[in-house]
Amino acid sequence: MKRIIDLITAVLLLILLSPVLAAVAVAVRLALGSPVLLHQVRPGLRGRPFVFYKFRTMLDLRDDAGNLLPDEARMTAFGRRLRATSLDELPQLINVLRGDMSLVGPRPLLMEYIPLYTAEQARRHDVRPGITGWAQVNGRNAISWDERFALDVWYVDHRSFLLDLRIIWQTLWRVLQRAGVNQPGMATMSKFTGSQKTVQHDE
Repeated sequence: MKRIIDLITAVLLLILLSPVLAAVAVAVRLALGSPVLLHQVRPGLRGRPFVFYKFRTMLDLRDDAGNLLPDEARMTAFGRRLRATSLDELPQLINVLRGDMSLVGPRPLLMEYIPLYTAEQARRHDVRPGITGWAQVNGRNAISWDERFALDVWYVDHRSFLLDLRIIWQTLWRVLQRAGVNQPGMATMSKFTGSQKTVQHDE
């Protein structure tokens, strides 16, 4: 049932929001150049990898060794505004349409995190990842990794149609508030390197 609702909603939103998607794509191209979309391999249901889409919010600036510069050096004022409105996440409707993601579920993070999860934290992959989730409406990027994973696992254990409706409603409210977009003092959020150990990285 959830998959059918995801599919119908994703199709309707892609049609209704197509002018917004087109406008954001043009704005990203003018502000940040090409490519317009960020393509990353992320873990999905049961940790299976899939190609994740979002609009770019950072410049592709690198040091002499070819390594990406820190987020603060690559983030632009345009990128901050785009992230604050969550419009950068709209291309994930394509992932929902393809079955890689759901509208609601734990956010898909990075493949490199999988070996670092505890057995309890890894349970976040027992459901499809989502565009929004219980952790996103309870702090988003402003909470610690341990808190975030605890909220993700709570969702896995308590998921229901009514809870998903509540999360979607609260997501709309938090987007209007532009709350929790980044961790305090950071351009985005910290990188997960195991519980209680974090360094700077883009989500």
